[in-house]
Amino acid sequence: MGVAWSAAAAVAPRGPFRRGKSETGQPRTRAGRFPLGYTPWTMRPIGIKLIAQNKKAYHDYHIEETLEAGIALTGTEVKSLRAGRVNLRDSYAAVEKGELFLVGTHISPYEQGNIFNHDPLRSRKLLVHARELRRLYGKVQVAGYTLVPTKLYFKDGRIKVEIGLAKGKTTYDKRQTLAKKEAQRDMERAFRSRDREE
Repeated sequence: MGVAWSAAAAVAPRGPFRRGKSETGQPRTRAGRFPLGYTPWTMRPIGIKLIAQNKKAYHDYHIEETLEAGIALTGTEVKSLRAGRVNLRDSYAAVEKGELFLVGTHISPYEQGNIFNHDPLRSRKLLVHARELRRLYGKVQVAGYTLVPTKLYFKDGRIKVEIGLAKGKTTYDKRQTLAKKEAQRDMERAFRSRDREE
């Protein structure tokens, strides 16, 4: 036969720890209200925050299409990225042993890091679906495309990389792009000066 409980004893928590599950159905832990590593949805960051952009990629390549990929990082790398200490200029993506890697991206060592700080130029694994990887690999092998990172950003608290399927520009194309940009700047200057006169 079971032990009889009073209604007050059943509701009142025992000391600092209440057994059972939290409001979200997660098991409670002694350390706090939620299990380690769990963030309630009301506290999660929302939206996109740009970390770095590879402008040189748009100057040197025709970007045909883009793909969003996750990236596998260490803790000190994430902290350096939060401080914006990254350079995408000479980086590219390569397929090795059936996996996609980001090569040549420089993430500066974390200033408060210790002996476990990361290597700034190590290859980092990119997380994409196998179907997407096969499609990209086919285009890179057959059509002579290359994969370059165009952006690095936080999306809802997770770090993402935008990979561009790119084809190299000729010197003529680069000059034409620069001429278009210069013409656009001249038009904007003319509009601004006209607005000031009125």
